[in-house]
Amino acid sequence: MTRDHGPSIKDDARYEELRRHGYSKEKSARIANTPRHAAATRGGKAGDYEDQTRALLYEQAKQVGIAGRSRMNKAELIHALRHH
Repeated sequence: MTRDHGPSIKDDARYEELRRHGYSKEKSARIANTPRHAAATRGGKAGDYEDQTRALLYEQAKQVGIAGRSRMNKAELIHALRHH
């Protein structure tokens, strides 16, 4: 039986499988919260962060759970998203 990890994890079974494979809690949550078709619709390539507004980058950082995001400027958000 899959454990409920709360509202912040959208796909509990996927999260648990990733954790069993040794992924960190943060990375497992990020992957489990990404729609399964997202990579296929984009061809597996992420859009350029530089083309997005700070507000959009902030929302992505919020979804991923990056700490200190409210104090970050656009360049810092890009760096945090790329290295999270």
